[in-house]
Amino acid sequence: MDDILTSPMEIIIDNKPIKAEDLMKEQAILPLKNMMFLPGVPTPVNVGRLKSLKLIQEIHKKDGIIGVFCQKDINENDPGFNDLFPVGVVARVVNLMKEEDNTTILLLGLHRVHLDEITVREPYLKGRFSLLDDVTPSNTDKEYKEQLKTIKDAIIRMLSDKIGLPDFVLDSLRKTKDQGYLVNMAFSAVEASPEQKQDVIATNDVKERLNKLLSLIDHDIQLLDIKASIRKKTQVDIDQQQREYFLQQEMKNIQEALGGNIHDIEIKDIKEKAAKMNFTQAQRGVFEKELQKLERLHPHSPDYSTQMTYIQNILSLPWNSYTKDNFNLVRAKKILDKDHFGLEKVKDRIIEHLAVLKLKGDMKSPIVCLYGPPGVGKTSLGKSVAEALSRKYVRMSLGGLHDEAEIRGHRRTYIGALPGRIIQSVQKAGSSNPVIILDEIDKVGRDYSGDPSAALLEVLDPEQNIAFHDNYLDIDFDLSKTLFIATANALNTVSQPLLDRMELIEVSGYIMEEKVEIAQKHLIPNQLEAHGIPKTKFGISKKALEIMIESYTRESGVRELNKKIAKVMRKIARAIAEDSTYPKKLEPKDLPDYLGTIEYSKDKYQGNDYAGVVTGLAWTAAGGEILFIETSLSKGKGSKLTLTGNLGDVMKESAVLALEYIKAHADRFGIAEDVFEKWNVHIHVPDGAIPKDGPSAGITMTTSLVSAFTQRKVQPNIAMTGEMTLRGKVLPVGGIREKILAAKRAGIKDIILCRENEKNVNEINETYLKGLKFHYVDDIMEALDFALLKEKIQNPVDIK
Repeated sequence: MDDILTSPMEIIIDNKPIKAEDLMKEQAILPLKNMMFLPGVPTPVNVGRLKSLKLIQEIHKKDGIIGVFCQKDINENDPGFNDLFPVGVVARVVNLMKEEDNTTILLLGLHRVHLDEITVREPYLKGRFSLLDDVTPSNTDKEYKEQLKTIKDAIIRMLSDKIGLPDFVLDSLRKTKDQGYLVNMAFSAVEASPEQKQDVIATNDVKERLNKLLSLIDHDIQLLDIKASIRKKTQVDIDQQQREYFLQQEMKNIQEALGGNIHDIEIKDIKEKAAKMNFTQAQRGVFEKELQKLERLHPHSPDYSTQMTYIQNILSLPWNSYTKDNFNLVRAKKILDKDHFGLEKVKDRIIEHLAVLKLKGDMKSPIVCLYGPPGVGKTSLGKSVAEALSRKYVRMSLGGLHDEAEIRGHRRTYIGALPGRIIQSVQKAGSSNPVIILDEIDKVGRDYSGDPSAALLEVLDPEQNIAFHDNYLDIDFDLSKTLFIATANALNTVSQPLLDRMELIEVSGYIMEEKVEIAQKHLIPNQLEAHGIPKTKFGISKKALEIMIESYTRESGVRELNKKIAKVMRKIARAIAEDSTYPKKLEPKDLPDYLGTIEYSKDKYQGNDYAGVVTGLAWTAAGGEILFIETSLSKGKGSKLTLTGNLGDVMKESAVLALEYIKAHADRFGIAEDVFEKWNVHIHVPDGAIPKDGPSAGITMTTSLVSAFTQRKVQPNIAMTGEMTLRGKVLPVGGIREKILAAKRAGIKDIILCRENEKNVNEINETYLKGLKFHYVDDIMEALDFALLKEKIQNPVDIK
């Protein structure tokens, strides 16, 4: 080895000495990735980086020397002083070979050097370094001679096993007296980490350096022995399983040589992600326990992928990670008003919630349930609420859900198990306090798989969902900061315990004026944009919108109206594309050309020329409607009662109750008691194809029967609604707002209601009540006194 070093302070190149002072001057530096060599052995190096290519081209022309140092991190593409190991070699570029996409240089290491500083980074690295002196023992040192002999044998064995050298080459190596060449060759061939090789090359004492190198060679030889042993075992009666094991061992060695085992890399990535997670102490304890299980599993084990999926699901959840709520109440109100017209109760409730959060800061999120007819904006309201709160938004459809595990998740023992829909929604949101819309909660079913609505009890209870337990996750998750908004069309199919946990807010249908406003502000601009029509090229008049609403749609919301507007827009878009004429503003006269003939006729009051015909008020999913109760009498024995019009059980009972009440109080109405035995009664409600049910026609049926038996006229332009008891007591009913709006559309002037329904009327905007007069009653006699006139109809039937 000492034949390389001519003196501690100079190097000979082409018979020209290079002194240490020259190296102290600025010299070019070539950084290498995962490669290190000792002086004395020509070493081929592939060069790919632009900086390195520029350096080699310039140095090769000048026939100069360079400093060669190994990088600490192979992924660093532009290393600096701190990115390089401090000890390298000063080398000479012996040869340069260029191919199409590859440049290889042959470097001859001359002497070990220490990197003192980097002076220039562009166009390639330059710096200063100093020579390192070797502490070489004397030739008479017996221990040193034995050490060289031992290392020579080990090197020859390692090279023969690893490279498979022919016999004549091995003989040549055994006979050579150039110990330095052998040592340097072994250093380049031994498999070791850059840190281990740096430790060897940085050692000045030659004997100590040889000991460290011998340790690395022994380790390499042991690995070769193990591989040879495995290969020998697999050669004897090898079967498929043994062959796979051998290949796995080979793959493991290859992976380690390429930078590490894939399994170990995955575990390392998981640990790095987990370190950044905002776990509580208990949650971190469970996670680390599960991670230890994963580490113990073999990557080819069937349980490995299941455990890995579980770990990844845990890491994908936003544990205790929250978005910041925006408490600007003015901004929130503007957003809610911009996106939705009307719905004042809902908007006020959201603003109130924001106000409490602003003052208190840690209020548990309430569970709001918006219920009402289709198309009134219940679902879209959730998106506006999320925007107003500056929270993430997730919609979760519950329609048709019938498996309890969809909510709570499956246990990990099941094949293909996953977390429940609640946890999946939180994963999708990426925060622990999103706004989650539980859409169509009234459409949840149940079967042998369990009752999903029962599983929702824990989710929708602010006192329990602070520690929601998902069967798959098996770790309690805090849902108390999540704002759940449920939507439903009707509440009669929702279980009572579930209703008890929610704050119910009715989103009733829109009146004509509101629908027109919504169409002008939202529907028409959206459809113009969706069909590529400029706003200046087309519009719809207010009168045309009113006719579209009355005659082409029958709904509480605006979904059908939006479809009709889209139908018009398609025809306009075609006319524009074909350069044909079209109205710049759609007027009522144009509607038949664009929407066809009128689909629905408006319900109108039909007068009071007939006895026994009374106008009632009904609530439907499409809004309020007026309906007519018609009673006719025919002579016959036995007092037969006939009911027609597709009536439900409750409505049939109301008719029976009304007739029995009249029989019991016949003298008060001036009706002879034997009349009921001589006349048959037929009660009919028109639109027989439409099912009708409910108790709210009770007082209407009674008025109709009394009018028929007494042949008295009914007060003109009057309608009524209310349930009646057998004692004649009038009870309150629901859907008052929709019923009143239906009465106004039909031209009704007077409405009879139960006195307890007065509070419902007071909640309605006064603008919608203009032209209507309300008469509140407690007893059916009060209603009859007002509804029936003293005079009889023309040509009355003589009821005796």
